[in-house]
Amino acid sequence: MTDAKVVHAEALHRYEIHSDDHLAGFTQYVDSGDQRIFFHTEVGEEFSGQGLAGILVQEALANTITAGKRIVPVCPYVKKYLEKHDAYADHVDPVTREALDVVRESTK
Repeated sequence: MTDAKVVHAEALHRYEIHSDDHLAGFTQYVDSGDQRIFFHTEVGEEFSGQGLAGILVQEALANTITAGKRIVPVCPYVKKYLEKHDAYADHVDPVTREALDVVRESTK
């Protein structure tokens, strides 16, 4: 088992997961008002199959809720994770055209 650690890299607007001191993956977001819009998640191929994406997203969502933010799952992985973990349902907002516009603007 690897030593996995999730860190909030606020300056980069993402949560990172490190495995044995190597960056294994991240999930990116943009904040808009009281919403944290997750739009991209990736884990390096050499780290796949270890459950790191699930650990990463779980920690990111828990931190988002603790911060008082609503979750907007633009990212397909985050959306799928939320569909399987309905304990988060009260903290999720639907993806709207406005949310997509915010993501588009933030990634220019």
